[in-house]
Amino acid sequence: MTEEELAIRQRLKSDLAHYASKCLKIRVKAGGVIPFKMNNTQKLVDAKLSEQIEKKGKVRALILKGRQTGVSTYIQARFYHKCTHSKGVLALIITHMESATQSLFKMTNRFHEFCPNLVKPTTGNANAKELYFSVLDSMYKTATAGSAEVGRGDTIQLFHGSEVAFWPNAETHMEGVGQAIANEDGTEVILESTANGIGGLFHKMWKAAERGDIDYEAIFIPWFVHEEYTTEPPKNWKIPEAFAELKNLYNLTPGQTYWAYSKNKELAVSQSSPIDEICWKFKQEYPSNADEAFQTSGENAFVTSDLVMKTRTNTVEAYGPLILGVDPARGGGDKTSMVDRQGRKMGVHACKLLDNNDLMVTAASVVKYYKKHKPKKICVDVTGLGAGLYDRLKELIPSDVLVAVNFSSKATQPKVYKNRRTEIYDELREWFDDEAGVDIPDNDALHSDICAPVWGKGCTHTNSKGQLCLEPKDHIKERLGHSPDLGDGAALTFAIDMDALRDQPEIDINLLNQPVKVSGGWGAA
Repeated sequence: MTEEELAIRQRLKSDLAHYASKCLKIRVKAGGVIPFKMNNTQKLVDAKLSEQIEKKGKVRALILKGRQTGVSTYIQARFYHKCTHSKGVLALIITHMESATQSLFKMTNRFHEFCPNLVKPTTGNANAKELYFSVLDSMYKTATAGSAEVGRGDTIQLFHGSEVAFWPNAETHMEGVGQAIANEDGTEVILESTANGIGGLFHKMWKAAERGDIDYEAIFIPWFVHEEYTTEPPKNWKIPEAFAELKNLYNLTPGQTYWAYSKNKELAVSQSSPIDEICWKFKQEYPSNADEAFQTSGENAFVTSDLVMKTRTNTVEAYGPLILGVDPARGGGDKTSMVDRQGRKMGVHACKLLDNNDLMVTAASVVKYYKKHKPKKICVDVTGLGAGLYDRLKELIPSDVLVAVNFSSKATQPKVYKNRRTEIYDELREWFDDEAGVDIPDNDALHSDICAPVWGKGCTHTNSKGQLCLEPKDHIKERLGHSPDLGDGAALTFAIDMDALRDQPEIDINLLNQPVKVSGGWGAA
């Protein structure tokens, strides 16, 4: 090859976007085959994965998306590019249904058919679900989720799970893939899906990734990133209030807003919902944020996602008594949460999870916070292991600062609420509805945990006594795979009588300058 040809080959090898536009062809909705030029969604995914490769040397990604944004097309192009430029690589693609498997294989086969001879590799034996590049000894292979044996027995370098939220035997498949892919540089696992309710494997992995429990990056693609989702509104169109709020919340263009209205209208009619209100189906199929994507019919959050979303971009001055909520971990994957609130501002100094099972270490963190920020009250859930933390804190912090809260205890208004937990969550909900506006951290995990308790699946609004009931924590953990730790920490900041607290004198903290005695290995505060 000449130097010019070598330079061309090198750029085609190193620049996926350039390679796709020059070497790959896709079929368009209107018919015909055209060069593959990445859209905004595909460029965003490409940038996220490139960043992960640079930082970690490999890709472990969960992609939550809306309908028909081209994510699967991008991943097929990415894997075809890698298979045809590397030796000894196996790319495995598993989809949720046979028709989708056939569609993705046809797409990749089209890539190969139209690929220029300069970069087109030699193929060996192939069938309806495999492409084998004989000289490179690399293979592109597709399969359909269903059989428990799919993905087992192979050594895989590249794995694409398509519409994982809809897989049967999802846990079994992922166990097999986990054993087949080495934790080595250059390997890639990309799981993408639209949402399919809560509690399934994809949702559990998404929540775990948000919380930092697994080595996957959660990548959310809101519908309005996709440039095709826009329609010029008719003249004199009067925008409904719900869509005016959506437009303002996400800074949508008039075309995007009208497209959302039109698509929502289609879905609302099919669900017998009001067309001027944003229906749950639109939020699931074309989500604006990750939390609403997982909503399903009949499952309404006690504190709604839209209500919380509005507060994430607010700026409110912290004023009044500072309150810290502490929800201790109970084992089984739970984490201790520390969330504070000062008036209409939450997360002033703390909105975090402590990943340890040592109550003494947790006690040290709480004492350190107290000495630095001087909260008026520290509300601790004393259910289960929390009682031990509360007892230790009583030795280190003035007792009039600590408030023991038992979520299952009797409410202060027993005729209205089933228990104390329901009561303080209802105060949290009312706080979000404050006309003056409230302010919480721009934090997906906090947002999701606050919205975790829902109605339905064994939880009704009221019981036989007419008391308001909140979904039990054990049921939430079974449904989500973890407890809503940050949400409980936030709710605990409402476990006191604020009016009475404002009348209290300032706490004398002079003694806090004295060293804290420690025992065992929990360290100094």
